[in-house]
Amino acid sequence: MSNCSYRPEFNHQDVTMEGKDSLYRGFYELNKYRFTHALYRGGKSQIIEREIIERCNAVGVLPYDPVNRAFVMIEQIRIGAMATTDSPWLLECVAGMIEPGEEKTDVCIREAEEEAGLHLTHVIPMTDYLVSPGASTERLFIYLAAVDSSKVGGVFGLPEEGEDILVKVIPEDDMYTMLVNNQIDNAACLIALQHFFLRKNEYITQLTQSGLVE
Repeated sequence: MSNCSYRPEFNHQDVTMEGKDSLYRGFYELNKYRFTHALYRGGKSQIIEREIIERCNAVGVLPYDPVNRAFVMIEQIRIGAMATTDSPWLLECVAGMIEPGEEKTDVCIREAEEEAGLHLTHVIPMTDYLVSPGASTERLFIYLAAVDSSKVGGVFGLPEEGEDILVKVIPEDDMYTMLVNNQIDNAACLIALQHFFLRKNEYITQLTQSGLVE
């Protein structure tokens, strides 16, 4: 694999914050930023205004059974999908927000138990990415976890948080077919699966070396 390095033309020092106004404070925060920035052709931009959702960072967990070659996925309603999908019930990875002071791996373990009844003892980092940097501050950290899929299933979630989550076990070959046929349409699940299939041998080696797979 080639050692390719990339560095943006500018950095934080090339952005000047002119102001920040609070527009809304609830489950999320919405702020309006006013800023100028360096231009590729030289000089500075005019003052730009952007509304940004201030949101906690989050984790996503892709539970995988290397013995039975299957994924443990969850299905739940996402009202934001109503506008562009046939059904707002989406197939997803386990996921949850990182509260202040929490370790990311602890969030993985907690959310896997709450959303899917899974008891994780170890997770492996896969990648992380900005969810929607033009509109939100959120960064999502994706992990892989080895699980035994033979005894999982059912409905989970916290009713007090409006969660109604169905756990599904999907064979690896079926999941790959769904991926290449564009049947996975939420970013966390899509990116996690792409990383898994691109680097499957490497991940299986890591699971084996960690003692999670015999």
